Amino acid sequence: MSETLDTITPEKTDLKKTNNGALATLTLVFFFWGFIAAGNSVFIPFCRDYFNLDQFQSQLIDYAFYGAYYIGALLLFIFGSSTGRDLVGNWGYKKSIVFGLIFSALGAAAMIISVSNNQFTGMLFGLFVVGLGFSLQQTAANPFMISLGDESTGSSRINLGGGINSLGTTIGPLVVALALFGTATYSSEEIATLDLWKIIVLYTGVGALFLFIAALFWFSKSVPDGKNLGKQEPAKKAMVSLLVITGLVIACFSPVFSSYSSDEVKQIEANESEIAALNAEFAVPEGSEDYNIERAIRAVQGIDSFKAKEEKIQELEKENTSLLKPLEEWRMLWLSAALLVILIGLLSITKVASRVKDGWGAMQYPQLTLGMLAIFTYVGVEVAIGSNLGELLGQKEFGGYGSSEIAPFVAMFWGSLMIGRWAGAINAFNISRQTKLILRFFVPLIAFGVVLGLTALAGHDVQMLYWYIVCVFVQIGAFFLTDDKPALTLGVFGALALIAMIVGLTSTGIVTIYAFLSAGLFCSIMWPCIFSLSLAGLGKYQTQGSAFLVMMILGGGIIAPIQGKLMDIVGAQGSFIVGAVCFSYLAIFAFAVKRMLQKRGVNFE
Repeated sequence: MSETLDTITPEKTDLKKTNNGALATLTLVFFFWGFIAAGNSVFIPFCRDYFNLDQFQSQLIDYAFYGAYYIGALLLFIFGSSTGRDLVGNWGYKKSIVFGLIFSALGAAAMIISVSNNQFTGMLFGLFVVGLGFSLQQTAANPFMISLGDESTGSSRINLGGGINSLGTTIGPLVVALALFGTATYSSEEIATLDLWKIIVLYTGVGALFLFIAALFWFSKSVPDGKNLGKQEPAKKAMVSLLVITGLVIACFSPVFSSYSSDEVKQIEANESEIAALNAEFAVPEGSEDYNIERAIRAVQGIDSFKAKEEKIQELEKENTSLLKPLEEWRMLWLSAALLVILIGLLSITKVASRVKDGWGAMQYPQLTLGMLAIFTYVGVEVAIGSNLGELLGQKEFGGYGSSEIAPFVAMFWGSLMIGRWAGAINAFNISRQTKLILRFFVPLIAFGVVLGLTALAGHDVQMLYWYIVCVFVQIGAFFLTDDKPALTLGVFGALALIAMIVGLTSTGIVTIYAFLSAGLFCSIMWPCIFSLSLAGLGKYQTQGSAFLVMMILGGGIIAPIQGKLMDIVGAQGSFIVGAVCFSYLAIFAFAVKRMLQKRGVNFE
């Protein structure tokens, strides 16, 4: 999630020299954002199997990680709006990134302690602290990238950061899978018996690298302080509105969390234990080829208590179904309410702030508030697909892959973002139009080969991904059609992603898998497009507007768990209707905001 607006600035004859030493150091930070975020896509199904969680509970990893982005950005905004001081600017970009890295290292330490004690809740806290550190780093890193050279070439440095970030999203799932499973394949039952020492080793290494990079920043003479002592524009009404929305979202999630310790859940767990005990009394293990034959023989022979056991198991399973269904519907109701709070809240602000502008700051511009909802939706759907993909792949009709076997597909989903971002970065370089057209065709294919190569080097079979190149060709065609125009690009790619979701929902087998994977290709360029459309015409409020947009990374912590809960209710494939709804809004946003800006006379492409 590291990309940002490609700003358009006047041409300059005397360009400020780029600080390449500081730039090289800073790109490492971009890499880790992608590495940890995409690695969670493998970590989620692992925790689901290891801790015996439902899909929603495992998705709390996203809730903690991306929720931290929102909380961190909100706290910085509240401080700035209340005091009129930009905390990150006063500290300086260099010091802010160092503080953020130290915070993330503390989160890694919390993860190690929690894993050592087998505490899933503690692991969530550790990821939350890591995310808080990332929030501070991201707030500082994007403007820092621009400041490391001439402003007119800032977009090329941001695109470089985005490309490195995407490399992290590709490598992350492969490294995490290798750390958790090695080259072996494990069933869900075997995963539940694994030793977690590998996670301790992984996060020890990650924490050490955070501290190492922090030291590089702190002691490097080539990295400037990057202080910016400008004042932050006040926006009291915006601050109050965000606090109210935050409180309501927390209130909506609270009943869902508390439901997992309810009397109904305790009864369900007791019934499941009794069912397991009754099944254990059968001599032939369930699932073996002779199981049904043995059961039939026993029934014919009339072995005492056999029928009674069968009837008891059926009775307990029926009771669990009757308890679980209303409980799941209750949870889904509150999760939907949380989503509605954000949706109605931002739409209401759009209507009110556009009429009475005083006190709203950047939120007085409707393209920004609608863009906040677009960023929320984009990050949410991207994370939701990546995080829920493993459960889909675990279904028999989609390969029946175990948690230890999904890494090639997860790497290709996040690698698809790299494919698109590398292609999107071509325009940042000062080369002829003909050369750009040639590169626009070949760079995605090269990036596709890189993803396959890295996956193969990690010891995975990639043959089932060869024909995915067809989806890459579709993306290449879309790049030629849209010609780097933000509104058209977002609209076309949003529509293609919607079509991919529909194909995935209505197909089976590898076609469905490819369709859902291809969402990564179409998501790849959405962040900079949404930023450019949302910040167009904001003037002095552009920096504040950018901070508001970064807050909406929260979407990854809301939409992904909602799809996880929907998956518990309607099944894996049907839950991807969430993606179809999200991409519908993004396509609509693109064309609606284009008309909105045209009416105001804002030139943005």
